[in-house]
Amino acid sequence: MAALRGHWQLLLLLALVFGLWQTPAIIPLKILIVFLHEFAHAAMTVLTGGEVISLSVSANQGGEVWSRGGNRFLILTAGYLGSLLFGMALLLAALRTHADRTVMAAFGALMILVALLYVRSGFAFAFCVGTGASMLAIARFLPRDVNDLILRVIGLTSIIYVPYDIFSDTIARSSLQSDARMLAEEFGGATIMWGGLWLIISLVVIWFAVQRGLGPSSNIAIPKLR
Repeated sequence: MAALRGHWQLLLLLALVFGLWQTPAIIPLKILIVFLHEFAHAAMTVLTGGEVISLSVSANQGGEVWSRGGNRFLILTAGYLGSLLFGMALLLAALRTHADRTVMAAFGALMILVALLYVRSGFAFAFCVGTGASMLAIARFLPRDVNDLILRVIGLTSIIYVPYDIFSDTIARSSLQSDARMLAEEFGGATIMWGGLWLIISLVVIWFAVQRGLGPSSNIAIPKLR
């Protein structure tokens, strides 16, 4: 009961995301999470000395990164686990700091920068620039609590999407040309093995974050009516 009282808002957001998961209303959010997945690939490429040729997301919630060089093992591994860490960082920034507007603005600026540097397709460019510009406007003109709420939604969605996507793409449908399939083809092992390992790691990381990051209460204070 204490957990319910202290975190009922997060639980409500979680229920809303699940409830709307198969509806068109949640599609832009899903595409944003795909962007985080592809950005994690691109970031690891650059961090390991490689070059990003292009990054793309599509209206049907697909995405890809073309690159050369870098550490291929880390690049393939970074997609799911990197987007999970990014989602956790957004959620914890919302829960444990007052820098919501700064984080929102930085996120928006990052999306626009990635679009200018790496995005070549029309839809992906419009999505990244449009979403980034919207984030900058939200950070500039809307209250901190609104920024906080939006960061919570993005962070929560990314966190729950990662294990779901890992299971769906690498275990339930292991024949798909997923990151785990490519890792198995290039480094050995089975697609299910790599997917299962990533799933276990993601669940452990989520559990650790919940245990250590949420604290006794994560609710946004609601002003009392007079």
